[in-house]
Amino acid sequence: MSAGLTRLAALAAVIVLAACAADKPKPTPLTTVAPKMAARVLWSAKVDAVTMPMSMVVRDGAVVVAADDGSVLALDVKSGAQRWRGQVGAKLSAGVGSDGRFAAVVTRDNELVLLELGQRKWSARLDSSTSTAPLVAGERVFVMGVDRVIHAFDALDGRKIWTYQRPGEALTLAQAGVIGSHKDTLVVGQGAALVGLDPTKGTVRWETAITSPRGTNEVERLNDLIGPALRQGDVICARAFQTAVGCVNVSNASLRWSRLVGGQRAVGGDAELVFGADASDRVTAWRASNGDTAWTNESMLYRALSAPVSLGRSVVFGDIEGQLHFLDRQTGEVLLRQPTDGSAIEAMPLGVDVGTIVVVTRGGGIFALRVE
Repeated sequence: MSAGLTRLAALAAVIVLAACAADKPKPTPLTTVAPKMAARVLWSAKVDAVTMPMSMVVRDGAVVVAADDGSVLALDVKSGAQRWRGQVGAKLSAGVGSDGRFAAVVTRDNELVLLELGQRKWSARLDSSTSTAPLVAGERVFVMGVDRVIHAFDALDGRKIWTYQRPGEALTLAQAGVIGSHKDTLVVGQGAALVGLDPTKGTVRWETAITSPRGTNEVERLNDLIGPALRQGDVICARAFQTAVGCVNVSNASLRWSRLVGGQRAVGGDAELVFGADASDRVTAWRASNGDTAWTNESMLYRALSAPVSLGRSVVFGDIEGQLHFLDRQTGEVLLRQPTDGSAIEAMPLGVDVGTIVVVTRGGGIFALRVE
């Protein structure tokens, strides 16, 4: 894809997202909740603001996070103690991917930077901007640009190994896409399709679409898969921007189910239920086996809900005011509301242990909470 198309893709996505935000009513006021469960803050930490698309990673008992100013750090899951800290030296556009040893981020100047236990190891120039956190696995770094071109680098020396570009994507979404793994296959989002790639060669093994393009022009037909995706065994579920939620059985590359529903945030869940909020922040739970609706909750409309995480008997969403909403995973009833620092929950909450999650706010607050 040319640089002109890349810029057009980013501009189109910004226009779409800005229009959606401008049209939304004010957030629904919160009502008093009688707690039916308890949670406590195990520890907290502070970094610079986090306004970029950021995914946290937990490896070897540490959670790895990044901030706008180029800080990358690993914190002990149990205590919050800092294991290591690095500084990229430039503002970030996406982060962070890590295998425990290496951590990768991308700067606003389109530079992929790899750290080894906090120490800068190498960097590589990318052809387009990046909103998706890199994936670090098998001593390789996989990175996806906003143009949805995939690059593979050797984690040891920064050598580029291969590049994959799927033809036919005129416009793409300047939002975090899908990049992950299943056994020995790299799984990426390309438009509304999940594509399985050979991680050693970048060749296609299979491709399965979650939905089909709709609309009368290229902007209306934007339906990129939004990351991070939900993986449960051989099943990967994801949201196609403003069009659908669906699940794919990647063992045989078959579509398990797909449901037409709007929305701009990733889905979460477990082996039984898939959860997500639509464009109005109406929360829905779909049965993972067939996509049937289990329940809906409309008590948090227009609160800019985060992607959710399944946690024991509950599913947890963050909102624009830093509130964490714990809903009963079986009924959708609000069980608990927990404040943080008053700024929006920016990254998808991360389950780090049984009954424990870590959340990051736009203000740079990092909170580990334990459900009692």
